[in-house]
Amino acid sequence: MPVPSALLDLAVDPVIHDIDLRWTMAYAAALGDHNDRYFDTMRSNTVVAHPLFSVCPEWNAIVASRSQSSTIGMTTAEVLTGVHATHDVTIHRLVRPGDRLTTQLQIVALTDIGPGAKATTRLITTDADGQEVTATTQDAIYLGIPTDGTDHLDPMPPTVIAGSNRTGDPTTFSIDIAAGAAHTYTDCARIWNPIHTDRAVARAAGLPDIILHGTATLAHGVTAVVNARANGRPELVRRIAGRFAAMVRMPSMITINVWPGTLTPDGTTTVPFEVLNAQGDAAVRDGLIVLGELRE
Repeated sequence: MPVPSALLDLAVDPVIHDIDLRWTMAYAAALGDHNDRYFDTMRSNTVVAHPLFSVCPEWNAIVASRSQSSTIGMTTAEVLTGVHATHDVTIHRLVRPGDRLTTQLQIVALTDIGPGAKATTRLITTDADGQEVTATTQDAIYLGIPTDGTDHLDPMPPTVIAGSNRTGDPTTFSIDIAAGAAHTYTDCARIWNPIHTDRAVARAAGLPDIILHGTATLAHGVTAVVNARANGRPELVRRIAGRFAAMVRMPSMITINVWPGTLTPDGTTTVPFEVLNAQGDAAVRDGLIVLGELRE
């Protein structure tokens, strides 16, 4: 059946997580990112989470929205055709161990594009004081399934990122992706989707084998930008955006290209990047990270 407009009316209860040190450390360790800011409890400044850790508390809200899709007539098979296509997160401050975070989800747009219906989801995560920590807008595409004929546009889409042009020569990183990388990431991030760890499920979904999570691939790109353009300071990351394209199989190698940053009129710096799989195809394309001082 077509993806119904009623998808926009799905009600998902807020999801609350208590963030512990073991979780934030494990997330960075799963990426092989050993920056002291994620691990050294002897630092004068508190330990923080990796900039893309926000995907971890968001996951249960996404799972809940998928479960609720059955209430509007979508089958499990139809829901499973949805693929994570884009990711755009604004970071007001980095997550810290000890945070109690609440994530609220709303599906804000539904449009027809060539491959199928595109659903846009917004996830807002706040702390115990009600202050916004992160705001994510992401697109999923239901491959081969159209909408019911009516386009509903995002009433408040994220602003366009200035300074996105690639200039100069990129700094290049090569990273080995181990055979068990997806299994490690699944448990360290506490994000479980069986297409990343169960060959039978992956093959039944039309994949050649299990593949690395898109958010893990994106997180490797974030790490490269922090190391190459932020002097190892993850707290400078204010926004992360990119499009998911090619798959990353395991074991394999990925290549990350990080271009020089462009200073923008608001005083931030925009850094373009991309992540290529072993075949040279863009696993993360049109990657952009905005760097600037955060509210800490």
